[in-house]
Amino acid sequence: MIEKHTSKNGLRVVLEKIPAVRSVTIGIWVLTGSRNETELNNGISHFLEHMFFKGTNTRSAQDIAEAFDSIGGQVNAFTSKEYTCFYAKVLDTHKEYALEILADMFFNSSFDEEEMEREKKVVYEEIKMYEDTPDDIVHDLLARASYGEHPLGYAILGTEDHLKDFKPDTLRNYIKERYTPDNVVISVAGNVEESFINKIDSHFGGYQSDFERAQIIKPAFLANNIERNKDTEQAHLCLGYDGLEIGHENVYSLVIMNNVLGGSMSSRLFQDVREKQGLAYSVFSYHSSFLDNGLLTIYAGTGKEQLPLLKETISKTVDSLIAKGLTDKELNNSKEQLKGNLMLSLESTNSRMSRNGRNELLLQRHRTLDEMILEIDEVSHESIQEVIETIFKQSASQALIAPKMIN
Repeated sequence: MIEKHTSKNGLRVVLEKIPAVRSVTIGIWVLTGSRNETELNNGISHFLEHMFFKGTNTRSAQDIAEAFDSIGGQVNAFTSKEYTCFYAKVLDTHKEYALEILADMFFNSSFDEEEMEREKKVVYEEIKMYEDTPDDIVHDLLARASYGEHPLGYAILGTEDHLKDFKPDTLRNYIKERYTPDNVVISVAGNVEESFINKIDSHFGGYQSDFERAQIIKPAFLANNIERNKDTEQAHLCLGYDGLEIGHENVYSLVIMNNVLGGSMSSRLFQDVREKQGLAYSVFSYHSSFLDNGLLTIYAGTGKEQLPLLKETISKTVDSLIAKGLTDKELNNSKEQLKGNLMLSLESTNSRMSRNGRNELLLQRHRTLDEMILEIDEVSHESIQEVIETIFKQSASQALIAPKMIN
């Protein structure tokens, strides 16, 4: 059972009690990411995530690390295109202590200029490491090919040129603009009583902001091609198709269709590209849902001389899916796999905290496990075909990283 609470300032709390465990996971979710940035401050959401761990007015970065280590807790954070999350997993006996530290980081981070300059170097190295993994960076290139200059096409990490100009006031101003109470959800899951909401309210329920939530602009899908020459052993290819927004009524039909296309080892792409022809070690597809749109991605890496055959094979696999849809066996097997994955994913406090926090932040609604299973069971060949026709009705965007000898 999920308990919901809205503080007087508009901040929302979702709490799920799981008595069978001894852990509690607390997450602070903020509706801001690279999508909410400009060309000049691209990367600030991710850099700010780093700086929340670099010390407060009363705790150094080492103090924060030692505080969680001393109670056997785990603390981490991540940034996406549309949200940022800071979270801690601790024993239930230490939940109030963990909450107090997270609140201290959230409200009292000092953003010391010397610490900022040191952390910029860390992020520079993170960017370089990312650039050295073409099978990762090609997905960023696909976002740029799909969305152009729209912020959804920005890289989450930003660039060194942008980061070097960030100052303490740059971060503070961004917090004032984006970390408003109505943009924040506190999600808690584990062995915790409903009364813990009062503790959360005492830390987070009183702060205010004069900024109103900015309206987001839906991007147009662009079927552009971006190619980058790089001294790599493989050619790394991504194809992108205009997808569905988060919360779309056909989301489970899409998940099942993607699972058959390239979401598992038994998928058509895996079988056609890897098992039958040995064209790639890694080949898969996945769908990313955003607030007002989505992107279906196909990725494969292959030797430079096999790139034309790889493209041809992927094209034939997609064309067959469009023409024939799914078999009864594929539909039924994917339903059972999806239900199994869903149930297994709910066995940890981390996953429940994440699911509840993301649902509240982006959808403002929560479905029970029985409701989700019923929706999965109701997926039909007709709803699958509707999704196929929606997604593959126009040309794909393309990103390619390959050696110079590729034409």
